[in-house]
Amino acid sequence: MPPPRRRLYIGGVPIDAIDLNGAISAVFDLVSRGDGGAVFTPNVDHVVEFTHNPELREAYLAADLSLADGMPVVWVSRLLGHRLRERVAGSDLVLPLLRRAAESGKRVFLLGGQEGVAALAARRLGQSVPGLQIAGTLAPRIDMREPASLRADVVKAVAATRPDLVVVGLGAPKQELWIHESREALRPAVLLGLGASIDFLAGTVPRAPVWMSRAGLEWAYRLAREPRRLWRRYLVKDPEFALIVLRTLREQRLSARRRRRP
Repeated sequence: MPPPRRRLYIGGVPIDAIDLNGAISAVFDLVSRGDGGAVFTPNVDHVVEFTHNPELREAYLAADLSLADGMPVVWVSRLLGHRLRERVAGSDLVLPLLRRAAESGKRVFLLGGQEGVAALAARRLGQSVPGLQIAGTLAPRIDMREPASLRADVVKAVAATRPDLVVVGLGAPKQELWIHESREALRPAVLLGLGASIDFLAGTVPRAPVWMSRAGLEWAYRLAREPRRLWRRYLVKDPEFALIVLRTLREQRLSARRRRRP
């Protein structure tokens, strides 16, 4: 049994204090245990959505591993006095994770993206990651507002391939809700909500330049590329993150005062 990880909370969202290598080891610890698992990668948008979405809160509080995907999350951790070692973006995690899967003979399923994108990602991975076993790919239409019975065929299709790891790229909060709903049926597979990682692996969506990611400006790059789809998220919804951080700071200080009282 690995030692317990330090976990902090931003606006109630749990985040594990762990670096990239530690995250890869933690994922494969879950695989080795054979009891399944859920891995999420919270960013600013997730923290804001968590505040308003009780189903997402339930999913996050049940996650086995929660990795800081955005630089603002890392910066806020320092402000709160719980310094995260580094950003562990899903897009940075996915390739080293798949290389480790190839080395250890683990089977990987790719779920998400537009029609044909996951299959394209699988073909490219076959060339770039020798020995990787792709159990299957699927680009389903999933609507979490519909009854779960309408999603049962997707779960059955994934389970039939007996994967060890399922990379889920449905976008937040859909991917987290689907993982939480499906994790028992897909046990012992470990399910990872990795956003646009399948698109990045397929080469259909370019990643932001490294300097923009390190400066916390990846959102600006994505907004410039897809303004009609993303303007409301980044310019209307996500600024609430600042209020959530202030509230977390206030609660932290009140808690500290209570502990100091005789």
